[in-house]
Amino acid sequence: MSRFRRIGAVTFVAVMGLVVAAAASPATVDEEYSKAVKEYTTGDQFLTDWILPVPDSPRVPSPRDVLGYIPGTPGKLTDTEHVHAYFRALAQASPRVQVYSIGYSEEGREMILAVVADEATLEHIDHYREITRELADPRVTDADRAEALIREGKPMYWLTGGLHSPETGSPEMLMELAYRLAVSEDPRIERIRKNVIVLITPVQEVDGRDRMVDLVRYRAAHPDRPFPRLLYWGHYVAHDNNRDYIGLALNLTRNMLKTFFDWHPQVQHDLHESIPFLYISAGTGPFNAWLDPTVVTEWRQMAWVEVTELTRQGVPGVWTHGFWDGWAPNYLFYVALGHNALGRFYETFGNAVPDTMERTIRGQASRDWYRLNPPLKKVKWSLRNNVNLMESGVLTALEYTARQRDKILRNFYERGRRALRKPWEEGPAAWVLPADEPRKDLQNRLVRLFRLHGIEVHRLVSTWKKEKTNIPAGSYVIRMDQPYSRLADMLLDRQYYNPRDPRPYDDTGWSLGEMFNLRTERIRTRPFSTRQ
Repeated sequence: MSRFRRIGAVTFVAVMGLVVAAAASPATVDEEYSKAVKEYTTGDQFLTDWILPVPDSPRVPSPRDVLGYIPGTPGKLTDTEHVHAYFRALAQASPRVQVYSIGYSEEGREMILAVVADEATLEHIDHYREITRELADPRVTDADRAEALIREGKPMYWLTGGLHSPETGSPEMLMELAYRLAVSEDPRIERIRKNVIVLITPVQEVDGRDRMVDLVRYRAAHPDRPFPRLLYWGHYVAHDNNRDYIGLALNLTRNMLKTFFDWHPQVQHDLHESIPFLYISAGTGPFNAWLDPTVVTEWRQMAWVEVTELTRQGVPGVWTHGFWDGWAPNYLFYVALGHNALGRFYETFGNAVPDTMERTIRGQASRDWYRLNPPLKKVKWSLRNNVNLMESGVLTALEYTARQRDKILRNFYERGRRALRKPWEEGPAAWVLPADEPRKDLQNRLVRLFRLHGIEVHRLVSTWKKEKTNIPAGSYVIRMDQPYSRLADMLLDRQYYNPRDPRPYDDTGWSLGEMFNLRTERIRTRPFSTRQ
């Protein structure tokens, strides 16, 4: 049962022992919160006009109201239970926030999805979900119908944090971002609320996040003892929880993929930490050959908007291009990229532990054509700096999405249409797993994997003669005239890497026929008679 207490003229409700504001009034400036942000930021160059001032609303709780500290406070990290409790407190207090459960980890911890938009949008959220579902399948949505849906619909932008547990800033930042989106009267944020449906999964690796928070608490309680390193972040996968997209072995990956199919967001934006100060993914190439070319152009368009805006505001070390390549499809953001949406990521500078440290920057402090305003060579770096840059970049991306609302939806729909034309414009027509395969169990496992990915698999209704080869009835057929044909072709085709290209970020191949030790047939001619 909830408990109430009175503080001045504001009523508060306790949720899970956390204090939550519950009175109505327009947002003003939270002077104490804003003062703390400035105190924990190590230089004005790491502040933007997205960050200060911080809005105040007696009706809607800020992270400080609920947790007792602001995101980025030295020495403070928030465990999964309290991150999720904050989002639920926000949803309880604001008609602009909803929270959904999206599944559980191997160890039984919950994953959530928060949805933030204006009140009118959330009142009809199922209608907007239906719009993106229709746009995802051009076979049932012709061009005229799609244009009507695009005018009516709103792009969904999915922010995903906490995948790699020692990269600790994103769950903290996402709490503050959700609060700001819910209460701010900044015209730019009002534009985002009106034109974009923001989806947030604040912690993906829920098991590993709690282990990391436990280690930080142990370190604080025992400063004279060695700090143990985090060996297993989640279910014995460590960093490779971001290499599970193809095999879908982890609950985490399957929960994320199911959530994509439930909502069909146009953008998935994964928040990582490794290099200074804010790297925005676009890729150097060689790009994955099966991606629609418009993915690569949209990557670059969005990245340069963010680089330009934050550099204009005086932030050093915001750059793109020269880090990741765009080759391998094993990353979690292929949940979006494999299904005609845009997958992108940030790498911000993190200290892992919530300490403020003197840091020396080496290779990435050099000036290059893609890094014209490089990071400082030496910097005093805090968790709050990390929160500021990540949040400023994300808000810039969301405002761009709000301004390009129709374009983002149209690109999503058009990539599906282009996928349907693949048999005629690019080939192949289909892939076949022959019915006379001796390794039936492995073949069935592969078919089940394809179906988890949303790839449609059919059966051949009668024997089909291909040149001098008879493909027997009952063979599995993956036709290329389907919305996710590019993903199917990507997973079954053979990779050819040009030795003159730079070394790939992940040195990997992924031809699933060979990996499952199965025969596959690449069919070049037109599709043929099949049944589901």
